[in-house]
Amino acid sequence: MKRKHRRLFFIGTGMALLSVAVGLVLNAFEENLVFFYSPSEIADKVRSPQQRVRLGGLVEEGSVASVQGSMEVTFRVTDLNASVPVVYSGILPDLFKEGQGVVCEGYYRANGVFEAQNVLAKHDENYMPPEVAEALKKQGVWRDPKEAPP
Repeated sequence: MKRKHRRLFFIGTGMALLSVAVGLVLNAFEENLVFFYSPSEIADKVRSPQQRVRLGGLVEEGSVASVQGSMEVTFRVTDLNASVPVVYSGILPDLFKEGQGVVCEGYYRANGVFEAQNVLAKHDENYMPPEVAEALKKQGVWRDPKEAPP
């Protein structure tokens, strides 16, 4: 093989390997670009109970309960179409309350219960995670308080 052909072979092989690496990286990013899943879509999107995911929605009215003698709290997160039971052990944020937006990070188990490791609540009275607001707007059940009434 001539020196020129060998050089072209190495350049071509290097470009092919680089293309494969870029493709794998982009594929990995695509799965992690979703900020969170709504209760309606989490069962379809989570492939494994070991997959760490985020669940977002509203804290269902009347669903918050504390386990006596421990720091464990149970509640339900809803997008007004479906709801998912959540178990969390720890101190909830001060702004956590029923009817408010919340994002939980943890594991969706095979039994349909979401085991939260972190719970994030809204930071002021007008904030709702954009994805939750968009999902609620698509369903026609939520309107931005800044918009004029219909």
